[in-house]
Amino acid sequence: MNVALKVDVDTLRGTRLGVPALRQLFHDAGAGATFLFSVGPDHTGRALRRVFRRGFLGKVRRTSIVQNYGLGTLLYGTLLPGPPIGRRAGEILRETRAQGFEVGLHAYDHVRWQDFVGQRGERWTRHEFEQGADAFQSVFGMRPETAGAAGWQMNAHAFLAEEEAGLRYASDCRGSGPFYPMIGGRVFRCLQLPSTLPTLDELIGRHGIHDENLADVLFEASRRRAGDQVFTLHAELEGIRHRAVLKRLLTLWREAGVPCVSLGAMYQGLDLARVPVCEVRMGTVPGRTGRLARQGRARDGTETQSADARSLPISAFSLVESNR
Repeated sequence: MNVALKVDVDTLRGTRLGVPALRQLFHDAGAGATFLFSVGPDHTGRALRRVFRRGFLGKVRRTSIVQNYGLGTLLYGTLLPGPPIGRRAGEILRETRAQGFEVGLHAYDHVRWQDFVGQRGERWTRHEFEQGADAFQSVFGMRPETAGAAGWQMNAHAFLAEEEAGLRYASDCRGSGPFYPMIGGRVFRCLQLPSTLPTLDELIGRHGIHDENLADVLFEASRRRAGDQVFTLHAELEGIRHRAVLKRLLTLWREAGVPCVSLGAMYQGLDLARVPVCEVRMGTVPGRTGRLARQGRARDGTETQSADARSLPISAFSLVESNR
């Protein structure tokens, strides 16, 4: 078993404080990783409009959002202008790649993508994706070669944009293993490496889980699953306040002989002829509010993960919907 480490970098604070700390942890542990960067404005404060979403306030209390993100970050996009992450912290992004880590696109405007892509059409989606790809190129001098959607929020146009951008693989969904995504009978060529393990913020504060036992819970979760795993962590969480949790988790994997690698290394090890085609559905994940893109039934009819009775096909994301 390999564990691919996928780092979502959502904010300027996470970029400046969390990314350098994570790079050092990974170097010390001999671990590979993929850093997915938000490269446009940090509008984190606008996420507070989710206050009326069921379960959101409970998550705020459970995960100590103010302590993790900082008050200043929570004002960006509301009382304070959203700073451009790619321009303010470009040196940190470039240094991450120079140190040998894989880099990719998370979003242009993280909050805007997460909150709106599910209701938008082709024109909006292409514009957001291209803004992100252009900003990424201005930082790195190259187009992104992989990506991972903010909040695991996608529509069919986003899958198509990744395919047309020439991405061979991305990590936009939750699921059980690599698959080619299918929506409305159409199969997309950009392979998905879905997040398979629960995230720190989905577990902490639930069922007696806290910083002292969280690494052990995550380690045991990885041992109970077959095949390679993808663990999504956040620069704002494991890179700052919960750094000790990640350090212990990396130690547990190393002592168990489990290599920690990048998404690219995991992709290189795949037998692509054996990767299934699976539908993408919108469903829920314990500990996280709202619906997100999930790996569904394989094209041959087999189940690829536990069914969620409340999951829905992405029928609303037709490739011929209106261009909002």
